[in-house]
This record gives sequence, structure tokens and C-alpha cells, in this order.
Amino acid sequence: MDVQEQLALLRKNIARIDRKFTTGASRPQPRDESAPFDPEVVDLRPARYQIEETMSGEVVETSLGKHFETERYYERHRRWGSMDISSMIELPADLLDSITSGAIPNTSPERWAFLDTETTGLAGGTGTYAFLIGVGSIDASGFRVRQFFMRDFGEEASLLTSLSEYLARFDVLITYNGKTYDQPLLETRYRLARQTPPFARMEHLDLLFGARRLWKLRCESCRLIDLENQILGVERQGDLPGELIPYYYFDFLRRRQAVQLVPIFHHNAMDILSLACLTAVVPFAFRSPEDAPLRHGADLVGLARWFEKGEQCEQSVKLLRRAIDLGLPDSILFRTMWDIGRIEKKLGRVAASLASFTELAASRNPYRPAALRELAKYYEHRERNYPMALEMIRTALGFEDTPEDRRRELRLEDRVQRGRGGKLKLR
Repeated sequence: MDVQEQLALLRKNIARIDRKFTTGASRPQPRDESAPFDPEVVDLRPARYQIEETMSGEVVETSLGKHFETERYYERHRRWGSMDISSMIELPADLLDSITSGAIPNTSPERWAFLDTETTGLAGGTGTYAFLIGVGSIDASGFRVRQFFMRDFGEEASLLTSLSEYLARFDVLITYNGKTYDQPLLETRYRLARQTPPFARMEHLDLLFGARRLWKLRCESCRLIDLENQILGVERQGDLPGELIPYYYFDFLRRRQAVQLVPIFHHNAMDILSLACLTAVVPFAFRSPEDAPLRHGADLVGLARWFEKGEQCEQSVKLLRRAIDLGLPDSILFRTMWDIGRIEKKLGRVAASLASFTELAASRNPYRPAALRELAKYYEHRERNYPMALEMIRTALGFEDTPEDRRRELRLEDRVQRGRGGKLKLR
């Protein structure tokens, strides 16, 4: 809401207060707060909802009733942390191709819908309502967030109908943990309302999985609000903690004091804007890792493991080596060196894998026994240097005693005793 809209709303509220006292209007009797709250009980108070008087927006009427909608707009010249909002419309249409393994090959950013819900609880199930649903979208002039709000439980059917109509203009649904929580919850609400969920025709990208892959080694938490701060550099001011949101909504249902809903709308809009900005960062790293502005080695390691899982081993080992060049803590470094040796061996590059295993075997680290074991296999099977292989496996046994290594030791001792190993070759 810009300054002019706020001033207009303030004038409207002042005029309403003036009319109240000049006409001698009686104060409405408060509801009995001692009575237990029951959402199924019909509210017999006058149908006066204060949300439309507190926020800019409108009461929307559908074939199934009424609900409230409002829209927030972020102009293209504005920034959200380190992100220029104007850059969103310039995102390539094939940005989501790699991170979705080809499921979303070519779709304009204007056809992406960024969805987030605020609910009456986190447990899910048929008793949980999505009372506020926000949908963000990109266009040439900036970024807008349309929010659908039910002022009472009886407005759910109308809200869901309007949401379906609005989502019809989009082809891609982007959420954060939405595949686990938001979409299943909404599908349940649609079915209980005897409506068809609108998600079947939309491709769904849950950004949580890519974000975890990219940042879980560096960030203690991959919650959206934490990544918003650590990656985008956004410092929220006056935000409402998510765990309090259901209590604020239930209190609104009891007392109809809509001013306390403003932080919830603000929280929802910020989540959606951060989701959109992170969508400009995460998929780009998967699409073009060489050009991705990643300055932390740990981020590259997470990305490399994703590429290896997709059988793109060449790309994976390049990223791992680049990660070491950028610098890694020991807790990640030795695992990364081990992965390089293992992948180089898989690619058939013996010298490169041998160099990595030799380096690991020369220092104290958790992967030292495994590296010595790999060296023992190399000297036994590739060079037929049984004395050297025996020395490697004995050294490994000094750190970690396993039945397999004991059997290898006995086999090598037998070969050395039978003269098959020749002289001990010092490397």
C-alpha cells in the first residue's frame, strides 16, 4: 500500500469515527469471551467485517458466496535485499529446465505462479484451513501479490473458486515445501468443498529441495526466512512469527479486530517475494553452474553432488575441484577430496584418482583408512606390486580393523611369500 492509499484509508476511518459520535451510535455489545470457540456455530452478530476497512482491497462475490481479496504491487525499480525486481522479467524461459530434469523446459516467467498459504495449524488434515492464500506473479512492470482471504469459515468455497479462476492464467506453480504441505492441504480443502483442484494441469517446482541441495552444507537452516536473510540479505522488520499466525486468526474470528491481521498479510507477501527472488538464484545455479555467482565452496559441493546423482560426473568433479580452490572447512574438505578420487576412478582417470587417494592417505582424517584401502587395491590389481599393497592394507588396519581387510592382508602375505610381489617398490 503506497502513501496515497494509506492517507485515503486514514481519512475514511476518521470520517467513520466522526459519523459514529455525531449520530450517537451505540457501542456494540462484546461477545462472551468465556464461551468456547466453535467454528461450526453460526455467528449471530451483525455481518460487519472490519478487514475491508483496515486494508485496501475488495469484497469479491462468486457463485458460492463472498470473500476478501487484496493486491500488493512492487514496482520494477525496487529492490528486495540484493535482488533487483526488474531482473525477474528478464529470467530465461528455460531457467527451470535443469532443476526439474526437463519437466518445465520452456515457460515464460510471466506464466509462473508463486504460492504460499497461511493456515489454522501446521498438522494438516481435514481440520486445517488455509485462511489466507497468496499468489505472486511477474510482469513487465514489476511483481504483484494477490491475496485471497476468508473472513469466516463459510467463505472458503468462494475463496477456492476465485483462486482456481486466478491460477488459470499460469502454467507453473512454484512453492517452498509446497509439495509436502501447501498443495496437499489445498487439494484436501477443494475436495471437501466438492470442487476440482486446479493443480493437475500445472507443473510444480518445490524450491525447497534445490535450496537444500545448494545451501545445506553452509547454512544451519534452510527455512525460507533464514535463506532470505543469508542469501538475499533481507532484514525483516516487525514480522510476525509463523507459529503465532493461527492464534491471531482465531482471535480475529472471536473479536473481529482486523488490525491484528495486517502483520499476517505482510508476512505472507514477504514470503512470496523472497520465494520469487530465490527462484532467480537457485535454478540458475543448476542451469549454468560455471556462471552462477556462487562464492562459497560449500555451495559448489552441494551442487556437485546433485550433478553426480544425475550421472553428470564430469560436471560434478569440476565443481568439486572449484570448491576446494574457494576454500572448505575440514568437515567438508576431506569428504570432497574422497568424492573427487571416487568419481575420477569411476571416469577411468586412474592417475587423477590415485593422486587424490594418496593425498588423503598422507594426513589424519576420517577418510584415511578408505584411501589406504583404495591404494592397496590399485597396487595389487593394477601394478601387481604386492609388497606395496600389503603395506597399504596393514596401515589401513592400524586405523580400522575389518574382516575384509584381514582377508586381503592374508592373501597379499601369501603372494609375497610365494615370491609374486618382487621387491618392495617405494613410491
